[in-house]
Amino acid sequence: MVRVAEVLTIGAYGWEAETFFAALVRERVGVFCDLRRRRGVRGPEYAFVNSARLQQRLDELGIAYTHRLDLAPSTAIRQAQYAVDESMGIGKRNRSHLSAAFEAAYTAECLSDFDAAGFLAELGTGGPICLFCVERDAAACHRSLVAARLARHGATVRDLSP
Repeated sequence: MVRVAEVLTIGAYGWEAETFFAALVRERVGVFCDLRRRRGVRGPEYAFVNSARLQQRLDELGIAYTHRLDLAPSTAIRQAQYAVDESMGIGKRNRSHLSAAFEAAYTAECLSDFDAAGFLAELGTGGPICLFCVERDAAACHRSLVAARLARHGATVRDLSP
């Protein structure tokens, strides 16, 4: 019988450290996949997802960590999204979806050579894969595009929310 890979997505915004890590444990995450280009968040509220602290806590919980810089949008792509957000009067943390331009550029830059089947085979053997970035809503984040690509290769996808 073929095992279907399970993919979860999670953002940082809206969570408190305790409930964030409790959700990962409850879902029995096998590998936590950080999709950020810069792995830090300003301010004390989300310090728990700054790279060193995050990796230390995941290690304590027995959850593997991987950073996939190849799946992080470039600065130029992020800046283009910020310009769309600004033109619409939307703050970064209030965005509900990605622009069509972001989706097209991200797909061309990051997903055109992405081996989704290989990714699932490599990371999906020890429990659910959890895709991580900072946005609260998956639809407002590139992790949703990665998750959609993985779903087309047979993964089940579920978003975790605070």
